[in-house]
Amino acid sequence: MTETFQNKHKIFSPYPKYLENALSLTDSNAAIEEITKWQGYMPTELHFLSNLAEKIGIQSILYKDESTRFNLGSFKALGGAYGVLKFIQNKLKAELGRKVEIKDIRNGKYLDYTKNYTVTTATDGNHGRSVAYGAELSGCKCQIYIHAEVSKGRQQAMEQFGAKVIRIQGNYDESLRICIEDATNNNWQIISDTSYEGYTQYPRYIMAGYTVLAHEIAQQLDTKNLPTHIFLQAGVGGFAAAIMAYFWERYPNKKIIFIVVEPTLAPCLIESAKLNKLTVFDIQEETMMAGLSCGEPSLIAWKILKAGTDHFMTITDENVPELMRQLAEGVGDDPSIEAGECSVSGLAALIQAKSNVRISEQLNLNKNSRILLFGTEGATDADIYQEIING
Repeated sequence: MTETFQNKHKIFSPYPKYLENALSLTDSNAAIEEITKWQGYMPTELHFLSNLAEKIGIQSILYKDESTRFNLGSFKALGGAYGVLKFIQNKLKAELGRKVEIKDIRNGKYLDYTKNYTVTTATDGNHGRSVAYGAELSGCKCQIYIHAEVSKGRQQAMEQFGAKVIRIQGNYDESLRICIEDATNNNWQIISDTSYEGYTQYPRYIMAGYTVLAHEIAQQLDTKNLPTHIFLQAGVGGFAAAIMAYFWERYPNKKIIFIVVEPTLAPCLIESAKLNKLTVFDIQEETMMAGLSCGEPSLIAWKILKAGTDHFMTITDENVPELMRQLAEGVGDDPSIEAGECSVSGLAALIQAKSNVRISEQLNLNKNSRILLFGTEGATDADIYQEIING
């Protein structure tokens, strides 16, 4: 059963100063300055899906395609790896008593130190792959925890970067619990994209990394073509909050409508919104949108989402395969796009909203709407992707 919830606590002023403690353009600019210097960096495509927009009955659809990001297949490449490098930088500063440049870490100048450090995280796949990538960039060790439902292909993708991967029984939240316990016992550094009391520094770095793609969009569009609506898929909420914060702070006079989208099987943010407090949802069944299967919101992400979201929506898995095939084939002259399971969630929510008169009116969704969607991942498990596409 899908839901929509209009956020009664939405703030309609420019980005509030108090939220800069969660994420700010200063954080974003530091991440942008670093990540755009990495070997292999290139802005990803922003597709204009004119035929699909006409079919749905809106002015335009912009689709930011993260399937090629650093050859890791997802936007997560921007966050976890940056978090690892910031940890190494902070660690070396404490150990050596002076600031160390990240470029020197990436160039192997401090390998005698970094090889003794260990980073760790829990993941559904994409974030862990980014952390493993960051560990390889910096020369440190990496231990990844995955839950029972993470595919073998996603496990192998992390192992290719030299990570040791531990599979546990239970869901993502259980894998995170064990990760935290082992990190505490072994003095490892957690590089998680979810924040909680006492752990916000590295999730903030990771969110700042995500804003690189928002910065690219700002460069790829002129101001008059900025979106009127942004659909943001969410697991713990870090990605959604990062993109929301960037656009909200950079364009204080633009009234962009933000819609946060979750699976019906993992609706921790909409439940938090309904209760007006951070709420944990006990996941009983895994969604096929694996990257969104999270039961506990990120603390600092929730602060931003609570203040900035216009509507929260949930979607089922039902239309995901067909929408993946539709993007792969392209509608009319629209380009063929490799979209993983999570990548079509915003499109599914858009179609769901446009087909409901009440929701369309609440969202002011009409023929003049310019929609921004995020293709957050490509075929991060090639076998699963082909199985879905081939029906």
